[in-house]
Amino acid sequence: MEIFVMNRLKRKIDDRLVRWSKDLDRLPLIIKGARQIGKTEAIKNFAAQNYENVIEINFVLQKEYRTIFEDGYEVDTILQNITFLNPSLRVEPGKTLVFFDELQACPACATSLKSFKLDGRYDVVCSGSLMGISYQEIESNSVGYKEDITMYPLDFEEYLWAKGYKAEQIDTFYQHMVELKPLSSAALSALREAFREYLVLGGMPAVVWSFIQKGNYSGTLNLQKQLLLDYEEDITKYAQGLDQTKILNVYRKIPVFLGKDNKKFQISKVSHGARSREYVGVTDWLANAGIVNICYCLDHPELPLRGNYDPDNYRIYYGDTGLLIASLDDEAQEDLRQNKNFGVYKGALFENVVAQMLAAQGYGLYFFRNRTATLEMDFFIRDADSLIPVEVKAKNGATKSLNALITQEDYPDIRRGIKLGDTNIGSNERFVTFPYALTFLLRRWIMQQIKDKN
Repeated sequence: MEIFVMNRLKRKIDDRLVRWSKDLDRLPLIIKGARQIGKTEAIKNFAAQNYENVIEINFVLQKEYRTIFEDGYEVDTILQNITFLNPSLRVEPGKTLVFFDELQACPACATSLKSFKLDGRYDVVCSGSLMGISYQEIESNSVGYKEDITMYPLDFEEYLWAKGYKAEQIDTFYQHMVELKPLSSAALSALREAFREYLVLGGMPAVVWSFIQKGNYSGTLNLQKQLLLDYEEDITKYAQGLDQTKILNVYRKIPVFLGKDNKKFQISKVSHGARSREYVGVTDWLANAGIVNICYCLDHPELPLRGNYDPDNYRIYYGDTGLLIASLDDEAQEDLRQNKNFGVYKGALFENVVAQMLAAQGYGLYFFRNRTATLEMDFFIRDADSLIPVEVKAKNGATKSLNALITQEDYPDIRRGIKLGDTNIGSNERFVTFPYALTFLLRRWIMQQIKDKN
């Protein structure tokens, strides 16, 4: 497997874009996600390899192009206005990709997607962080005439690619999961070390690229701290219609709540006198911007998951675990980077990275904690007809809650469970055990389980 393409990190979106281009009935594409996760680079790389002509417009850097829709949304009119601004651009039907970058800076662009689809002569890809705009507005403007893809920071599999791991090696990890066969000591040791690196680095491309090129952590913390500052700057820049201070208050308090035992995010403790009704939409804004992942508390551990949760009881995880670690104080940084003491911080680091890996696989995030705090489960996923609790263990120990959910008659939708920890692959009659690092393969493993049942 080729790990680097055109001196860049290989990403899963690369193959996804190629499949899209081969679909005869393809729709204009919107790639959304947090800022600085590699959307623009991936699209530019894809465009250079697959199209003779590329029209690239960045609505932040090239503000003059925001006027190209003022004369209407007919494709020929839009392209005429574009070439008025840059006569050197070549526009050939069937050979041209139009790439609208930083969509959030020109929401009117979304309205044109219907025209481009109906016209059919040119492929269109858009990208943006979707900060500060109403995505519902975009959907209403182009419903049925666009396709959406959410992009994430590098997941652990992409990080393994960057380290030089081949598809065959990753398939070996997966086959061990299918067979519930422990990994060799050498394989487990290498996997553990790579995962510890990933915990510290996270999946922001600039940070990973620096580490891969230098072979050490030099400069990576400064990059991460700058990314945290960039996100704060973006919040103040794009948080229209919502109180910027309130969004920043929530954003800055995430590590505080993750460091508590129950990890519940409480608006009343964000600032003195804060009330939930004053913060309506704030956490959704951060989630829609791709900055955080929200995990909701189930009313009861049963199917279906959607509609069976408390919207006012939730945990907030960073979208990138490396940025969570970078947000901690200097003493914690030293402990983590020098002593590899990842078990601190109430297990939040492992929960955050598992949440990140589950979200990247398309899973919604749900947890459960009863009123007396005697029963708690970190995450839930599902197969075709059952609910599967996922326990994240910072330290090897008792699995009281996991066993209770599986064995007690109060939870008929639950028949088995998954425990994630700093351990090898294993199983008993109630649950399977996987290393944290293999969380990125869970959906593939679940789908195989469903297939085997049928």
